[in-house]
Amino acid sequence: MLRKSPIGLLCVSLSLSIVAGCGQLVRDNMITIAQNGAAKAVIVVAADAGEPERHAAKELADFLQQITGATFEIKPAAAKGKSRLLVGPGAARLAQADFSADGLGADGIVIRNVGEDLVLAGGHPRGTLYAVYTFLEDNLGCRWWSSKVSTIPKKPTVVVGGLDTHYVPPLEYREPYWFDAFDADWAVRNKANGQRPALDARRGGKHIYEGFVHTFNRLIPPERYFKDHPEWFSEIEGKRTSNRAQLCLTNEQMYQQLLKNLKAQLRNNPAATIASVSQNDWRRNCQCAKCAAIEKAEESPAGLMLRFVNAVAEDIEDEFPSVAISTLAYQYTRKPPRITKPRHNVIVRLCSIECSFSKPLSDERNKEFRDDIVGWSKICDRLYIWDYTTNFRHHIMPHPNLRVLGPNVKFFADHNVKGIFEQGAYTTNGAEMAELRAWVLAKLLWDPSRDGSELIDEFITGYYGLAGPHIKKYLQVTHDAVEASGDWLGCFSKDTAKFLSFDTLNKGWGHLEAAEVAVKDDPELRFRVQVAQLPIMYSFMMHWNQMREESSSAGADWPMPESIEAANEHFMRIARKKNITRLDEWNEGFGALEKALERAKE
Repeated sequence: MLRKSPIGLLCVSLSLSIVAGCGQLVRDNMITIAQNGAAKAVIVVAADAGEPERHAAKELADFLQQITGATFEIKPAAAKGKSRLLVGPGAARLAQADFSADGLGADGIVIRNVGEDLVLAGGHPRGTLYAVYTFLEDNLGCRWWSSKVSTIPKKPTVVVGGLDTHYVPPLEYREPYWFDAFDADWAVRNKANGQRPALDARRGGKHIYEGFVHTFNRLIPPERYFKDHPEWFSEIEGKRTSNRAQLCLTNEQMYQQLLKNLKAQLRNNPAATIASVSQNDWRRNCQCAKCAAIEKAEESPAGLMLRFVNAVAEDIEDEFPSVAISTLAYQYTRKPPRITKPRHNVIVRLCSIECSFSKPLSDERNKEFRDDIVGWSKICDRLYIWDYTTNFRHHIMPHPNLRVLGPNVKFFADHNVKGIFEQGAYTTNGAEMAELRAWVLAKLLWDPSRDGSELIDEFITGYYGLAGPHIKKYLQVTHDAVEASGDWLGCFSKDTAKFLSFDTLNKGWGHLEAAEVAVKDDPELRFRVQVAQLPIMYSFMMHWNQMREESSSAGADWPMPESIEAANEHFMRIARKKNITRLDEWNEGFGALEKALERAKE
């Protein structure tokens, strides 16, 4: 949790008489930022401050103007006599001469009253930005729900006091990998620092990879090397092959070529802080005698992988001391090895791809993964997680995994995890509850102790307005249904899952219709609800005739339009307006629905 002083609080009011009611202790330590729409404080940023600090000061001025209506000056220094909002470590020393950012790392923050001044500072390069956004969010009520939707309260008088926050996030790498989350402003304001958003220098930069994942073929391209060096590639059933294969990790000549190629890539990418040396996205690891012997001794193929990756990490360290080598604990390498441990400059990304996401990862259903993370946490100083928060086969279909998001992130943090990549629907807008998942995940990654359910409720209230209670009931229906069905909710679930029954879809649709009625006079909120309706419509259309039969058997009114063509026309109108371009991870367009229309005619 964010560490705050015992008296840490905020008073924001329309009149100072209300502030006076906050008590003597706070009144003596209050800072008036704005009063009746007039600025009562000045923003100070050091003359030699870097781009992130200067951008943080500008963001603070801009959002304070939106909140209060006042224009705030930004100065390199300001004499006593007017409250100062001190942005960045350099400015902080004007009020606290011994202020130090030591121990804050790249992202840690300090928010502190010092007399009549307010310090908003942090580590380099992102901490000061995060201090400003945390202040705006936690103390003034700003929310950036999505790249296009925010809540900025209107308060002409702003008075704060008793603030003392010192926080260093436990996760050094935080990436909610959802399409809308790639917006640079959304990412920095929600304190996501992963590799995908365009986080430039003024937004504090980001973690930069040289090769992101599955890089064996990138480092040793088969089309370039296999003809002359088949022994560099997997031996499968006695034959060397490059067809959906891996590398022979005991071949010294191949190792030297890979090392040479990687160093060349790093020289061409001097900003990189992480380089991926990781298996291809399939199995078929080498079965030659040397490789097999090491894997047997290690009791896991991960042992051979780590020996190879450790050697690479050691051999690049002198030239690239700031670069860590990243590899995977994925599929056949997921089980931790018996002997070898990762070097200090090796990151292991453990992948949860086989898990059921209707249950927390601590649940017995996910025991194998649970055991693996416990094992890795004992031997790895920089353990990262590659987690899965969407259905890649049907992005738009209901995917009731929201209840496990909070428990899973906390589970990761409790097991020595230092970075989390939350893979979602990253190729299109409009996946089921996409904006909700991205925002909730960003909050959890910043502070894993947060309550996931409370965050979900907060988002729904802020994003859907008066439709919120009905959206919550819809989500309760789908989540209760998957719980009752016993379905294994994987990240490649089929549209034939038991929980997607007519009864579930019909009940869910009833709540979504009520949600639309609740905001019928607000075009923007109504459209957000219509987007939320698409997953139920999609599920009906995918099994149109079957659903008609189940509706008739149940004696229920048919909830959809009379024809699938009419339903599809409505679906496509909303989808185009939302700029949805695909229904799954791999295929552009709406082929699955086109096939569903054909099936309905049979």
